[in-house]
Amino acid sequence: MSGITLSSSVRQNLLSLQSTASLLSETQSRLSTGNKVNSALDNPTNFFTAQSLTNRSSDINNLLDGIGNGVQILQAANTGITSLQKLVDSAKSIANQALQTTTGYSTKSNVSTTIAGATADDLRGTSTFSSASAIGNVVANGTAGGASPITAAITLGGVAGSLVAAAATKAGDGTAAFASTLLLTGTGAATDLTAAAAPKDGDVLVVNGKTITFKAGAAPAAGAVPTGSGVSGNIVTDGSGNSSIYLTGGTVADVLTAVDLASGVAKTVNTAGAATITGSTSAVAGGITTLNTSTGSDLTVTGKADLLKEFGLTTSVGAGNVSVTAARTTAATTTANLITDGSTLNVNGHTITFSNAAQPAAAQVPAGSGIQAGSHLQTDGSGNSIVYLSGATVADTLKAIDLATGVQTASNAAGVSTLTTGTGLTASSVSSSGTLKLSTGTAADLSISGTGNALAALGLNGPTGSSSTFTAARAAGTGGVNGKTLSFSSFNGGTAVNVTLGDGTNGTVKSLAQLNTKLAANNLGATVDANGVLTIAAANDYASTTIGAAVSGGTIGGTLTSALSFTTAQAPVQDAAAQTTRANLVTQFNNVLDQINTTSKDSSFNGVNLLGGDTLKLTFNETGKSTLNIQGVNFNSAGLGMSSLTSGTDFIDNASTNKVLSTLTTAASTLRSQASALGSNLSIVQLRQDFSKNLINVLQTGASNLTLADTNEEAANSQALSTRQSIAVSALSLANTSQQSVLQLLR
Repeated sequence: MSGITLSSSVRQNLLSLQSTASLLSETQSRLSTGNKVNSALDNPTNFFTAQSLTNRSSDINNLLDGIGNGVQILQAANTGITSLQKLVDSAKSIANQALQTTTGYSTKSNVSTTIAGATADDLRGTSTFSSASAIGNVVANGTAGGASPITAAITLGGVAGSLVAAAATKAGDGTAAFASTLLLTGTGAATDLTAAAAPKDGDVLVVNGKTITFKAGAAPAAGAVPTGSGVSGNIVTDGSGNSSIYLTGGTVADVLTAVDLASGVAKTVNTAGAATITGSTSAVAGGITTLNTSTGSDLTVTGKADLLKEFGLTTSVGAGNVSVTAARTTAATTTANLITDGSTLNVNGHTITFSNAAQPAAAQVPAGSGIQAGSHLQTDGSGNSIVYLSGATVADTLKAIDLATGVQTASNAAGVSTLTTGTGLTASSVSSSGTLKLSTGTAADLSISGTGNALAALGLNGPTGSSSTFTAARAAGTGGVNGKTLSFSSFNGGTAVNVTLGDGTNGTVKSLAQLNTKLAANNLGATVDANGVLTIAAANDYASTTIGAAVSGGTIGGTLTSALSFTTAQAPVQDAAAQTTRANLVTQFNNVLDQINTTSKDSSFNGVNLLGGDTLKLTFNETGKSTLNIQGVNFNSAGLGMSSLTSGTDFIDNASTNKVLSTLTTAASTLRSQASALGSNLSIVQLRQDFSKNLINVLQTGASNLTLADTNEEAANSQALSTRQSIAVSALSLANTSQQSVLQLLR
């Protein structure tokens, strides 16, 4: 073969065919494998780099199974915690049932003593006090300047005032002076009031709240008037200031008398239908009408304008009503601030009424009541009084207050009252400075409220002048409990307490409610019965413990124990039915604990139990350097701080039940905290799981980018090489044809 000589064209075509065949073979290899690098010979760098990336991808992919198991282990633990939380809630429900069950003891441990007269409002009793003095504000009399103090003889009423009318003339001729004898109605023009002014049947004058009613016809006989009323001339009066004036024969003088009866200037004694009226001072002189006030009240007259104008009391005209007034005045003999009619003082539940009414005679006072001789004080013998302002003095008011407090007592007979000051007590008085010096008495602390202006007028409205009550405490008597202290050491972890009995101010205790407020912080409570027996007992929460026992505390002491003897504290008495119920609840609770133990054991996956103390270790990369260690917990009942309960010890009272509830609350908090930690770890593991999957994809893509062939490009190359090979074959054929032509010539 070496002797064969090829032409250059043939040789060139042959080499081209060989090159094309080689390239076509390579292209077909790439198309068949899909890789442009199939061995280190193709591209060492890309081949080994791609192999490294593929190996790492495979290693990480192998770790995904372990990560997936870790996710399931965490979810198994989380499922277990959810069940444990429900079981703990069930245990809480059982404990709450125990709290709602009747206390397990029919009688709680207690101590008691008897305080004579003690009530829920005042634990100090009624027989161990002495009277104290209470001082009001300075009260001035009516002397100019307002600085002169009152004395006991100062009157409560004022100096009578007057309402002086304008001069008036008699109706008809218009010249003669207006007179008291003028008829209210009649037949002659010279003797009648004007038609507009003349009162008609049913017309009314109102004087200081009392009514004067005009009636047609003549006054009735004494036997025809209502019971209790009386007739005098043309007037029928009820004895309380209300009157009727009969128009037939009625005169201006009758109107003036009726006004005086209503204002309290005049008074009447009604006997067998006849009225004896005395004290009327209002009059007409020289055509001028003068109306006087009483000493006990200012004067207000309201009536038809035309009638009052006829009297010269107003310039208004018409059928409508107008009012005219006159005021009392003050003097050195009166208080500077006059008490108004109808004002009251309420003293320890008794009422003192200040009245402008005329003081009745002894024979006219209500049955059982009486008026003290020489005074203007009427009392019912039970502490309620009426003080008649027309002549009453400060001394009369002090007596009324003493009757209400019990400092003085009244013996009433035939309308006469005899006052006696209690043994060892001092009647109220007026000090030299003009203040009321009130005795509290021993029956109760002094408490005064009022209506109207009585409280202020007597200086009992406090330092600022705006107080609505005046109060003062009794003094402690010899051997009494007022001011004594009762003490208890800490009882079942409560706050040791010292209780001083007093008037309820400055930290002292007066009422049962105040005592219970003090004792509550020391797990104790108190009651008092109708016989004054004060009982202090353990609170419901600690019904199973004994006051004063070494394990519970609550030792009693203080100065009160030297004044009174407390009983020895006895152990509480169990209620069998209630304790049986509570024992059943203990059994139910223990059953729930058993379920907590089994649930925690069953919360495993693939042999790993994060609620049983196992540790979960997860590896996230091929080198083993990226890991997560999750330490398990022991979430059986002991691990959650709970233990089985014992009948007769647990749930026996609210305190023991509350201890169990406290443990359950802590367990629930622990479960929630661990659930949060597991949730956080699960999130981390799931994130790493997703990260590993994405990283595997990145590594595999990178390896493919280094080795994969572009099939489109290789297909085009294959087509081009096939064409090239065909052309080369044709060229070689042409070259051979040329040589064949030469050979043909040689033949």
